[in-house]
Amino acid sequence: MTTPRVTFYHAPNSRSGGTRALLEELGVEYDMHVLNFKHNEQRQPPYTDVNPMGKVPAIWHNGALVTEQPAVYLYLADLYPEKGLAPAIGDPLRGPYLRWMVFYGSSFEPALVDRAMKREPVQPSTCPYGDWDTMFNTLVAQLERGPYMLGERFSALDVLWGSALRWTTLFKLVPELPVITTYVERIASRPAMQRAAALDAELAAAQAA
Repeated sequence: MTTPRVTFYHAPNSRSGGTRALLEELGVEYDMHVLNFKHNEQRQPPYTDVNPMGKVPAIWHNGALVTEQPAVYLYLADLYPEKGLAPAIGDPLRGPYLRWMVFYGSSFEPALVDRAMKREPVQPSTCPYGDWDTMFNTLVAQLERGPYMLGERFSALDVLWGSALRWTTLFKLVPELPVITTYVERIASRPAMQRAAALDAELAAAQAA
């Protein structure tokens, strides 16, 4: 049975760049709707009829809308199990895989925003990530088990974290520790990641023109 194609809502130089890289890693065909953030297309119809939050990435597949970056990664990797980018249910790595997907949105990004805005977090008992040092050291400890987030196995996790840590170190939001920079370089050097980056650079240039 043929899997229906995914419709992917994307804007260059945004979080959805990682989803494009994941689609390239999967090596599957998809339909892409491009938004121009400079024209604020993400904040008005027809896109707000798709995702009222006005955020990318979003995907539409088989009558279902999926938003929120980790959810999109989880969905796509599970949609194409033959590509091997997600441990299956029953695999001992499935739990850690889910943990680190959810950790990104529930702990890393909230902590990163508070740190970037120089805001004092709420008390650890009510803060979603506790405190920055604990959150960050927990992530670093996992990276040190490398070479990938699941040890020896490359997965959709690495597309997410490789992309996220690339831009957060680029903007000096995350310390450029050796374990982080080598991890970012390792993921960025993959052919699919380079291909997605080149395609997005062309798209961004076309929009700028």
